[in-house]
Amino acid sequence: MHEHDVVVVGAGGAGLRAAIAAQEEGADVAIVSKLHPVRSHTGAAEGGINAALRDGDSWEDHAYDTMKGSDYLGDAPAVEALCKESPEEVIQLEHWGMPFSREEDGRVSQRPFGGLSFPRTTYAGAETGHQMLHTMYEQVVKRGITVYDEWHVMDLAVTDEEDPADRTCHGVVAYDIQRGEVDGFRASGGVILATGGMGQVFDHTTNAVANTGDGVAMAYRAGVPMEDMEFIQFHPTTLPSTGVLISEGVRGEGGILYNEKGERFMFEHGYANNDGELASRDVVSRAELTEVNEGRGIEDEYVHLDMRHLGEERILDRLENILHLAEDFEGADGLTEPMPVKPGQHYAMGGIETNEHGETAIDGLYAAGECACVSVHGGNRLGGNALPELIVFGKRAGHHAAGKEMGEPEIPTGKSGDWEPAEYEFEVAVGTVGDRGPAAADGGAVASDAEGLLEAEIERARERVEDLLARKGRNHAEIRSKVQKTMTANVNVFREEEGLKQSLSDLREAREAYTDVAVSDPSRTFNTDLIHTMETRNVLDIAEALTMGALARREFRGAHWRKERQERDDENWLKHTLVSWNDGEPELWYKPAILEGEAKTYEPKVRSY
Repeated sequence: MHEHDVVVVGAGGAGLRAAIAAQEEGADVAIVSKLHPVRSHTGAAEGGINAALRDGDSWEDHAYDTMKGSDYLGDAPAVEALCKESPEEVIQLEHWGMPFSREEDGRVSQRPFGGLSFPRTTYAGAETGHQMLHTMYEQVVKRGITVYDEWHVMDLAVTDEEDPADRTCHGVVAYDIQRGEVDGFRASGGVILATGGMGQVFDHTTNAVANTGDGVAMAYRAGVPMEDMEFIQFHPTTLPSTGVLISEGVRGEGGILYNEKGERFMFEHGYANNDGELASRDVVSRAELTEVNEGRGIEDEYVHLDMRHLGEERILDRLENILHLAEDFEGADGLTEPMPVKPGQHYAMGGIETNEHGETAIDGLYAAGECACVSVHGGNRLGGNALPELIVFGKRAGHHAAGKEMGEPEIPTGKSGDWEPAEYEFEVAVGTVGDRGPAAADGGAVASDAEGLLEAEIERARERVEDLLARKGRNHAEIRSKVQKTMTANVNVFREEEGLKQSLSDLREAREAYTDVAVSDPSRTFNTDLIHTMETRNVLDIAEALTMGALARREFRGAHWRKERQERDDENWLKHTLVSWNDGEPELWYKPAILEGEAKTYEPKVRSY
């Protein structure tokens, strides 16, 4: 068993920043990751980091843009923390050596991004996440922080009191992919989940194969609520054949969207008369799909993104990586022809419910980054706000877990504040299937001390691995494919009640099938079949909670479009959706959004661009 003060699960932007922050406070820190840190998906982020750095801009304006972009479902304490602290974090990255793009006078460059009232997106060409990831990994190496890479964390070691608020997290249990063995990691100070996104719930996504929502599902099964899972961002510019991302930076530099008739439809068809291509991502994605659905798409699938008019010098200086992606995956030369693009799943606004210090409802358990919901993005994330979230809230979680005094949080967790039960009956059973099996293993074990708890969890995890390797049954791939297809068909940009119900029914069948899942590869080391089988359990739990929230939220807000409800309903739905596992029986409930900020209240207004 390995013992540390703070254990960080995941080594992307949030995980690295959390580990550095905890180490700065004097903690003995370890990072446990199923990937080597520089392979983390943060490296695929292209566009930039929003920060109010220049005269004429302010954190207050950034906060207003963020709250408007969230469709007024962001929580003001989190939004304001992000916008206040992002500038100092960007400057810290620059001091650590991050090679930001520069203006001729030496200042860090900033470009316009969708939904922003000021060009405040700092960037490093079109590979900002890659540069940020390597910059922070250098700091981890420099500081001697222990990294256990290629360890797949299976479960949290959490006590099993009836009320999740009384539970404590003492560590994690993980499978060493190289050795093929299960071991435990005890954390005397806290466990920080920084496991990233859950794009593998869908079959057309910008996310990597590793983005299976592991941290969200583990926390959920341990008793932490999932928050606002129905709010999924579909990025408007992904390559049709692969889902590879084409940065919003292309539109920020002046790229133009055209339909099959050569019309600049964002303006000509009135989707965003003021901001056009730089409207928020949910607006642009719906516009593109509307063009396709109404017969103005190219090959009935995509639209064109044109950057030829920017000129070769500017493209090579600021967007060179985009040229390679378009050429390699679509055979399109961005210097001489437009690129095909269509919406693809990109980001989860929802996740593990936390407060602004990264704390969850379970003592000793934290979350930061895309796996967490603080909530800073509400119903829709603005481009350029993901990377500052990683560094701002990763730092905050690391400091708090290491014992830094940070004051009382303003955002409640669990059922500690105002909340209300959901008045919605699902027509399909949700949650566990029959006796608890591989698809329904909860976090939580009975033990009188932390070491005994971890030993019990280690033994249970070993039994699970042995069972999966020994039994005969279905391959996880057919089950995961069923999940991805129904989610893409029915829980996509445009959502209808019957489609959502169909998806919930399909997910029930997939969950039943998963009770017979087995691993065909009997090897112990580097067994990707085993890892993917365990990940598919997480995909199932997340897809179900996401669909439950989408069915119950009967309004159109942010990225959540409902055919039956074409207007935002602030009177009834200015609140967060929460789903709790409750020992295998998902419970849906709500808590109010917090719009009262430090010096103002963010009054909901019509969100137009």
